[in-house]
Parts: sequence; C-alpha cells; structure tokens
Amino acid sequence: MELVSRQDPHVHEVVRFAARCRALTLLLQASLLALFNLLIPDHAADAFSPPRLPEPGPWDQLVEQLLGGLSRWDAEHFLFIAERGYLYEHNCAFLPLYPLSLHTTARAALWPLQHLLSLRSRLLLSALLLNSLFSILAAAALFQLGRSVLRCRRVAFLAALLFSISPANVFMAAAYSESMFAFLVFTAMWQLEKGQGWLSGLLFSLASGARANGIINAGFFLHSGSKRFALQLQVGSGSLRKLPLVWKQLLSVASSALLVCAGIFLPFALFQYYAYVRFCGPSLAEAVPEPLVQLALDKGYQLASTTGAHPPWCSQRFPVVYSYIQDTYWNVGFLRYFELRQIPNFLLAFPVTFLGSWAAWTFVIANPRHCLTLGLERRKSEEEGGKPRAGFCCPAVFVYVVHATVLLVFGFFCMHVQVLTRFLGSSSPVLYWFCAHLLQEYEPLLWSEGTDGQTMMSCAKKPLTGRSPDSCREGTSGNPVVRLLLSCRSITPLSKCILGFFLSYWLLGLVLHCNFLPWT
Repeated sequence: MELVSRQDPHVHEVVRFAARCRALTLLLQASLLALFNLLIPDHAADAFSPPRLPEPGPWDQLVEQLLGGLSRWDAEHFLFIAERGYLYEHNCAFLPLYPLSLHTTARAALWPLQHLLSLRSRLLLSALLLNSLFSILAAAALFQLGRSVLRCRRVAFLAALLFSISPANVFMAAAYSESMFAFLVFTAMWQLEKGQGWLSGLLFSLASGARANGIINAGFFLHSGSKRFALQLQVGSGSLRKLPLVWKQLLSVASSALLVCAGIFLPFALFQYYAYVRFCGPSLAEAVPEPLVQLALDKGYQLASTTGAHPPWCSQRFPVVYSYIQDTYWNVGFLRYFELRQIPNFLLAFPVTFLGSWAAWTFVIANPRHCLTLGLERRKSEEEGGKPRAGFCCPAVFVYVVHATVLLVFGFFCMHVQVLTRFLGSSSPVLYWFCAHLLQEYEPLLWSEGTDGQTMMSCAKKPLTGRSPDSCREGTSGNPVVRLLLSCRSITPLSKCILGFFLSYWLLGLVLHCNFLPWT
C-alpha cells in the first residue's frame, strides 16, 4: 500500500501537517494539564479509575505529569485492559485489538525502559507513539481515498488537512482506539475503491476488532457486490440464453460478498465468545490484587466468578456481553438520552449533527435518481464514455453518505449523543469531504489556486453566481488550511464557522478532557 508516494507533494504536505498538529496537540495537553492542575484540581468524575499498582516511581510520576491528560475517561479502560486483561465485566465493552497493540508495544518496543518505568507508564508512552503514527497514516489514507472517490485532488487534499485539526482531535491523541480505527477504515475503503477486495476485507475485519461499529462496514461490500451484479445485468440484458450465466454471476458475487462480511463480523463474534467463556463458564481461581477486589466491591463491578454465580446476560438466548454492558452500565438505548438535563450534551453534538444532515441533504438533492436507485443504475456518463462529475456530489460518494447517515441517526437516537463528534470523525470521511466541499465552493480565497485539466460541476449542477468556476483544479501543494487561518479576518462567515468549529472543539477538548471534565 503506497500511502505516502515519494512523487506526490500533496501527500508529503498532508503527512507534515498531520505530524505538526499531533506534536502541537501533545504540547498543548501537557501545558494545559499543568496549568489547570495548578489552578483547579481534576474534576471528581464518576468514571473508571483503578488504583495504581505498584506504587509509581519518580520516572512514572514524570510520565504522568506530562502525559496524564491522555489517560482520562475511557482511556483508563484501554490502559487497564492492556495491563491486566479483562478483569471486570464492563471492560468487555472495549474490544481487544487496541489494548493488545498497546501491550505488545510496551512489552516489546519499550522493553529497554522496564527498569525505569512501570508497565502502565510504558503503556501510556505506547499510546502516544501508536496514536501519533495511526493519526498521521489515517490522514494520508483519507487523502488517497478522496482522490479515488471524489476524483478531485484539491477537495481530497483539503479534507485530509481538515482531518489533522479534527474536532475529535483529543481522542486521536488520547489512549483511545479512534486513531487506529480511522486508519484501518480509511485504508480499507481506499483499497476497496482500488479493487483490492480481499485486502480491504482484512482491514475492515481488523477494524471490527478495534471498535464495535466496525461491523457496519460490511455494508460497503454488500453494496459493492450488488452494484457489480446490477451493472453486469444492465450491460448484458435482453437474452434468455444468458440466464444460466446470470445465475452463475449472482452466486459468485453473493458468495464472495457474504464470505468477506462474515470475516468482518468474526472478530466481534469471537470476542463475545471469549467474554462468555470468561464470565459464564467455570472460572479458574486467579490471583486478583486486594485493592482491585475492593474496587469491585465498592463500585459494584463484576469479576469472573469462582463460586458458580454468573451475571444475568449469561442465561440470555443470545448472550452478547457488549449490548448488556451498554444497557446496564451506561443506560444506552433508543431515546434514553432524551431528557431535559441532557440538553447541554445535545448542544455539544449540534455542529456535527447539522453538518452530517446538511451533507446528506446536499447529496440527495444533487443526485435524486441515483439515491432512489440505491446507486445501482448505470450512469449515462458511463454509457457514453464521458467523465463523471467530480467532487462531493459525484455519484461515487453515495455509499459513504449512506454509511455516515446511518451512523448519525443511530448515534443521535440510541447513544450518548455527545460522542457523535468522535463517532463520526473517526468512522466516516464524509464530515471532512463535505466541509472541504463547502470551503472550496464558497471561499473565494481558495478559488485562485493553480490550474488543472479537471473540471467539476457544483452540487447545483451548474455554476452559481460568485462560485468558483473550476473548484476542482489541482492547485499547488501549499497548505490551504494554513492560508485560511492566516487570512481569518477576510474569509467568509461560513469558512469562519467551519474552522471555528474544528479549532474550538480541538482546544476545548484538550482543556476539558485532560482535566477529567465531561466532553464529547
């Protein structure tokens, strides 16, 4: 996989900008953590916070002072699992690929530091290294994916740069699985666009071992197989003698798609089986440190039982621990978050909800027939051999808009709504593509860059007064995001809103999350 092409200055700029943003994020979290620890103590959150065993040494305390902001909220679960495994039942809400990667890195790559640092400190350093690497590679993968889907290098370039200042940036840096998941998903999507179905399936399968919503990505293969079969029918329709061949093609497409989809579901299913064996089967006696046993008693956490008493989900017809934990521990379910006291959290989720809804509406209005036919009808441009429309509203974006809309609707009605920002920001390219599209279409400062032979119709299918006459020209490899930020006083109100949303959530996320205050 040539994520970083040696001959493409755009990729080099994406990688450089992503690396600088990651370094700035780490510097800001250390500075803000130290500043706020002097001004106010950490918020006493009712979150998972296991005792440190053994007692930290002086070097461990230094690591905690510099990087402690990366270990808040759910990061505690990932670090604890990487250190001690799935000791408590509710740890099973966090899938194993990311903590396993942390554990492997801490034990292998950081092994020389074992005499200076405890395992937990090495795990925190591993999170810093892995998430920095994954977030940079995810930005490069998003650029390559955008080039393949949008057929517009400029919008793809701008979207990849926006990913580096994502409103979910704090979760890309903290010990969360978002960076790993974004890298795996964007790379898998890119490989699928290139026709590398089996490699794409492997990457999607790994993604479903990192986050549960990875299983939804099976829809890309189902749509790809359906589209391939529908196009074959439209090309070779009208002959009864071809009926046996049609059935053969149908079986071939269906079997390959279902096989890959099964592979995508497999990691999640295997982990549910592991949890069942651990918490529902006969448990062997294991030495659990007394402070961790006491924590379970104080907080009501479920340990693997050695007395034969098992949690209630073990007796369900389909014993899925993940859904049980979401329901019992965090009260996740349809409309359960629709309470007056949750209005602030709905306000936090408003920007990404609005942008996601606007993106879906814009695409549907620009491609009504394509949406009604589920993207399965052969386009006239393909039949006539002409160039398809480029940019956000090109028909190839259809399946990505559907994917993002499904995530948005599910997250809004069935999840803690404030997590929508990182949920969409790490799972779908649509947020970045659409914001790049808006900036490119409505920001005059970006219209004068470069020339290219490519042409692009706007989503309105014909240029509107004042819009860029050629929004898809390649342009130079200079950084348009930096250019907009340096000219912030002269850019349009829409550009200010988009960049303001990205940057304010980046900064507020660092301030609040790193000090154990509620955030997205």
